[in-house]
Amino acid sequence: MAELHVELVSVEREVWSGEATQVTARTTEGEIGVLPGHAPLLGQLADGGTVRILQSGGSDVVAAVHGGFLSVTDEGVTVLAEVAELREDIDTARARAALERARSEQDVAAQRRAESRLRAAGQPA
Repeated sequence: MAELHVELVSVEREVWSGEATQVTARTTEGEIGVLPGHAPLLGQLADGGTVRILQSGGSDVVAAVHGGFLSVTDEGVTVLAEVAELREDIDTARARAALERARSEQDVAAQRRAESRLRAAGQPA
Protein backbone atom coordinates (compact mmCIF):
# COMPACT_ATOMS: atom_id res chain seq x y z
CA MET A 1 0.00 0.00 0.00
CA ALA A 2 1.34 3.42 -0.96
CA GLU A 3 2.11 5.87 1.82
CA LEU A 4 2.74 9.56 2.39
CA HIS A 5 5.26 11.06 4.75
CA VAL A 6 3.33 13.48 6.98
CA GLU A 7 4.61 16.24 9.25
CA LEU A 8 2.20 18.00 11.62
CA VAL A 9 3.98 21.04 13.02
CA SER A 10 2.87 23.94 15.18
CA VAL A 11 4.73 27.19 15.70
CA GLU A 12 5.99 25.79 19.01
CA ARG A 13 6.95 22.19 18.14
CA GLU A 14 6.72 19.17 15.90
CA VAL A 15 3.41 17.60 16.94
CA TRP A 16 3.51 14.38 14.89
CA SER A 17 5.56 12.85 12.12
CA GLY A 18 5.21 9.54 10.33
CA GLU A 19 3.84 7.54 7.44
CA ALA A 20 0.17 7.57 6.50
CA THR A 21 -2.19 6.46 3.77
CA GLN A 22 -4.47 9.51 3.87
CA VAL A 23 -4.69 13.03 5.30
CA THR A 24 -7.96 14.93 5.62
CA ALA A 25 -8.14 18.61 6.54
CA ARG A 26 -10.56 21.51 6.32
CA THR A 27 -9.21 24.41 4.29
CA THR A 28 -10.74 27.77 3.48
CA GLU A 29 -11.75 26.21 0.14
CA GLY A 30 -13.45 23.22 1.79
CA GLU A 31 -12.62 19.73 3.05
CA ILE A 32 -9.67 18.12 1.29
CA GLY A 33 -8.46 14.54 1.28
CA VAL A 34 -4.89 13.75 0.27
CA LEU A 35 -3.83 10.29 -0.90
CA PRO A 36 -0.40 9.13 -2.14
CA GLY A 37 0.28 10.57 -5.59
CA HIS A 38 -1.83 13.70 -4.97
CA ALA A 39 -0.95 16.72 -7.08
CA PRO A 40 1.14 19.39 -5.33
CA LEU A 41 -0.90 22.10 -3.63
CA LEU A 42 -0.86 24.72 -0.93
CA GLY A 43 -4.02 25.35 1.06
CA GLN A 44 -4.88 27.65 3.92
CA LEU A 45 -6.33 25.80 6.92
CA ALA A 46 -9.77 26.95 8.00
CA ASP A 47 -10.02 28.46 11.49
CA GLY A 48 -11.18 25.95 14.06
CA GLY A 49 -10.56 22.92 11.89
CA THR A 50 -9.29 19.43 12.47
CA VAL A 51 -6.73 17.28 10.68
CA ARG A 52 -7.12 13.49 10.48
CA ILE A 53 -4.14 11.36 9.52
CA LEU A 54 -4.93 7.73 8.69
CA GLN A 55 -1.97 5.46 9.38
CA SER A 56 -1.25 2.23 7.47
CA GLY A 57 -2.45 -0.01 10.30
CA GLY A 58 -5.85 1.68 10.33
CA SER A 59 -5.34 3.82 13.44
CA ASP A 60 -5.67 7.55 13.07
CA VAL A 61 -4.12 10.69 14.45
CA VAL A 62 -6.58 13.53 14.99
CA ALA A 63 -5.60 17.09 15.88
CA ALA A 64 -7.40 20.37 16.43
CA VAL A 65 -5.64 23.01 14.33
CA HIS A 66 -5.92 26.76 14.36
CA GLY A 67 -4.56 28.82 11.49
CA GLY A 68 -1.81 27.80 9.12
CA PHE A 69 -1.30 25.91 5.89
CA LEU A 70 -1.35 22.45 4.33
CA SER A 71 1.36 21.75 1.77
CA VAL A 72 1.44 18.73 -0.53
CA THR A 73 4.64 18.02 -2.46
CA ASP A 74 6.28 14.98 -4.02
CA GLU A 75 8.01 14.45 -0.64
CA GLY A 76 4.73 14.28 1.32
CA VAL A 77 2.32 16.41 3.33
CA THR A 78 3.22 19.15 5.78
CA VAL A 79 0.61 20.72 8.03
CA LEU A 80 2.02 23.92 9.50
CA ALA A 81 -0.44 25.28 12.07
CA GLU A 82 -0.25 28.22 14.42
CA VAL A 83 -1.59 25.89 17.11
CA ALA A 84 -2.10 22.11 16.90
CA GLU A 85 -3.36 19.85 19.68
CA LEU A 86 -3.52 16.07 19.42
CA ARG A 87 -6.78 14.40 20.43
CA GLU A 88 -5.20 12.69 23.44
CA ASP A 89 -3.82 16.00 24.76
CA ILE A 90 -7.19 17.78 24.81
CA ASP A 91 -8.90 18.36 28.16
CA THR A 92 -12.55 18.09 27.10
CA ALA A 93 -13.92 19.62 30.33
CA ARG A 94 -11.70 22.65 29.81
CA ALA A 95 -12.69 22.86 26.13
CA ARG A 96 -16.39 22.65 27.04
CA ALA A 97 -15.96 25.45 29.64
CA ALA A 98 -14.10 27.56 27.05
CA LEU A 99 -16.92 27.00 24.56
CA GLU A 100 -19.58 28.15 27.04
CA ARG A 101 -17.51 31.22 27.97
CA ALA A 102 -16.94 32.07 24.28
CA ARG A 103 -20.65 31.76 23.54
CA SER A 104 -21.62 34.01 26.45
CA GLU A 105 -19.02 36.59 25.41
CA GLN A 106 -19.94 36.21 21.72
CA ASP A 107 -16.27 35.57 20.88
CA VAL A 108 -16.54 33.78 17.54
CA ALA A 109 -12.81 32.97 17.22
CA ALA A 110 -12.65 31.44 20.71
CA GLN A 111 -15.85 29.52 19.99
CA ARG A 112 -14.32 28.01 16.82
CA ARG A 113 -11.17 26.99 18.71
CA ALA A 114 -13.18 25.31 21.48
CA GLU A 115 -15.44 23.53 18.96
CA SER A 116 -12.37 22.31 17.08
CA ARG A 117 -10.90 20.85 20.27
CA LEU A 118 -14.14 19.08 21.08
CA ARG A 119 -14.50 17.67 17.54
CA ALA A 120 -10.90 16.43 17.59
CA ALA A 121 -11.59 14.73 20.93
CA GLY A 122 -14.68 13.05 19.47
CA GLN A 123 -17.15 15.12 21.51
CA PRO A 124 -20.21 17.02 20.26
CA ALA A 125 -19.71 20.78 20.13
